[in-house]
Amino acid sequence: MTTHDTPPHDSGNTHPSLRQEPRQEPPEPETGPKAPSTTRPHNGTSPPEALPDSPAPPSDAERLARVALTRIAEPGDTLIGGWLATLPPRAVLDALTTPGAPALPDASPRRWAGLRARAQNIRPEDDLESITRAGGRFLCPGDPEWPRQLDDLGPARPIGLWVRGTPSLRTLALRSVALVGSRACTDYGAHCATHLAAGLAERGWSVVSGAAYGIDAAAHRGALAAGGPTLGVLACGVDVGYPSGHQELIRTMAERGLLLAELPPGAHPTRPRFILRNRVIAALTPGTVVVEAALRSGALVTARRALALGRHLMGVPGPITSGLSQGVHQLLRGEAVVITDADEVIEMVGMMGELAPQRRGPSVPRDALNAECSRVLEAMPGRASADPAGLARAAGVPTRLVLAHLHELQALGFVERDGAHWRLARPGKAHSIE
Repeated sequence: MTTHDTPPHDSGNTHPSLRQEPRQEPPEPETGPKAPSTTRPHNGTSPPEALPDSPAPPSDAERLARVALTRIAEPGDTLIGGWLATLPPRAVLDALTTPGAPALPDASPRRWAGLRARAQNIRPEDDLESITRAGGRFLCPGDPEWPRQLDDLGPARPIGLWVRGTPSLRTLALRSVALVGSRACTDYGAHCATHLAAGLAERGWSVVSGAAYGIDAAAHRGALAAGGPTLGVLACGVDVGYPSGHQELIRTMAERGLLLAELPPGAHPTRPRFILRNRVIAALTPGTVVVEAALRSGALVTARRALALGRHLMGVPGPITSGLSQGVHQLLRGEAVVITDADEVIEMVGMMGELAPQRRGPSVPRDALNAECSRVLEAMPGRASADPAGLARAAGVPTRLVLAHLHELQALGFVERDGAHWRLARPGKAHSIE
């Protein structure tokens, strides 16, 4: 966990949403590439020292500027993201709002005019008031709660995140899995998503999805039913509650998990915003599972983003006759890995040693036979009886050993004596040899 010795200056009049209380979080590794550490090894009893590249805590001015920029920019705007990589957020905002200010680099006249038009009459203080009333908060890079795996998005990294819910976003995201898929899912897909989400929640993993109809909703409900947290990444403001048919589900997610969005309070979804939020789902988690998806499903956008970011990609196989399985099967023919339950997912994304149990069919009594005894049993005729000498020739076992094995097979119920001969035990009397 990144720590800071000097908290941001608070003049006493700072807006409540600007005051970031320190959160106690476990020193777990972040998802994604890591800079080499020059600190001493962590001994497990105290938080590790801050890495040299730890970002500075955001000032009140920077936070307020980022709030304003979420109202001006669309999610994933790489032009503004590039400016923020080299300029302070306040400088970017001033350039967009100051009359006569020159355009920032790489902005065409048309694009610059459009951004300046959106920058008119913005009131970031009002947005902070709205999120406070909704019981939420605004996070930006440098906050202790900020999930630094989102930095892997580069200039497409979120400007900030609007969050509703009590838990720490960073903590929940450290052990999380994205479950995504078709909105118009089948009963099979909904069952698989619910089963996977419940299994992950029972094992202490958070389930991340987009709160949409279909697979998303099944995943969220499965995690909640198992008593675990779930994270909904929205394509609208966290106070909007979209889709309208999920009002109760979204309210429950805010109470028992987290809702997060790049868009400010009151913002409504658009088709491009649904596609762009998928990059956050892919970057936030160490692995993505596509449960059910057609060839043109938005879930495949999330899957490709996950691959591009170096995350684990998994898929649930479905019926080959279903169009909603074709997208998943296409992924499975490439770099995705087949999974069928939560244990297999955790084996992919968990720590070393978190292995799925070995799979094997049910045991039958003949499994206990040694190889030689098994050959004697296989030599028994199906309907007739046989003498020990004939069985010895058929099994390639000495006659004296055949007799010993026949007595062993008799004790196990496989064969029975028929005078001087032997035969398979009658049905209902013996163990199955199938």
